Amino acid sequence: MRHPKGGVAAGARLGYAGPRNLVTRFSSALAAVLALAGSPALAGEAACWFEGGVVVAPAEVMGVAGDFVIDTATPHTQLAESQAQAAGFAETALTGGVRLAGLDLTGRTVAVADLDMRTGALPTPVAGVIGADVLRPYVLDVSFAPCRLRLSRAGHAPPFGRHAALPIGWIAGRPFVQAAVSDSRLALSARFVPGTGVDRAIRLSDVLADAPGASRRKELYPYGVLAPRLRALSFAGDLAENLASGLIGAEDPALAGQIGAPFLARYRLRFDFPAGRLYLAPAAD
Repeated sequence: MRHPKGGVAAGARLGYAGPRNLVTRFSSALAAVLALAGSPALAGEAACWFEGGVVVAPAEVMGVAGDFVIDTATPHTQLAESQAQAAGFAETALTGGVRLAGLDLTGRTVAVADLDMRTGALPTPVAGVIGADVLRPYVLDVSFAPCRLRLSRAGHAPPFGRHAALPIGWIAGRPFVQAAVSDSRLALSARFVPGTGVDRAIRLSDVLADAPGASRRKELYPYGVLAPRLRALSFAGDLAENLASGLIGAEDPALAGQIGAPFLARYRLRFDFPAGRLYLAPAAD
């Protein structure tokens, strides 16, 4: 609207500026919402179950949905050969997506493997194993009763509460912590891999230990039925005795064995892989 003397009326300028600012503010808010919607999730959580001595959770690997063993002691994620063939995959190495605990993880390398021995004894049909290669970039929280797991990106994990802590190192794609074992005659302090998918309280490397008198030695190894008792395990300041144990083929000369889920279930766990720390809180907390 023109002023009688030829100027532009103040009301006209305000009337124009108001809607323009409104549009600008609306557009900024919309842009922020769209940016948030397009950003990757910072954390996700899922129910799991603890059976057969291992942690199992629903997941999707290379488009194959099913139940997967979640194992911090397995260096490479695996899809069961039968599941891969049913989905039309002929290759033994695949690259694609993994969906776990609400997080979509892209560009992951997955091996196709025969897992019948590993999963045959489990009461639930299992489609594969999600290993340390997928879990390593995240903070992994695991509780066993009730069984729940959570994946968080670094810096976005919730408070953990009172806890003990152990440094995490890496050997041959596996995380390790320091622990000590004893068989009443000898004691050994060494590096052990904590495994949420390891079915014995502890498994010792067969270059360091044996079970004299075992009737069928092969049954001492993973998926075997024999479980000789180990005198003691010292872990994070706790002493546990008379533990079901077994052997494992030497994975690396620097690794003494694995500490499995049947022992770890006494804790609530946080594998803070980015920070290189394993946090342990009493399971009852």
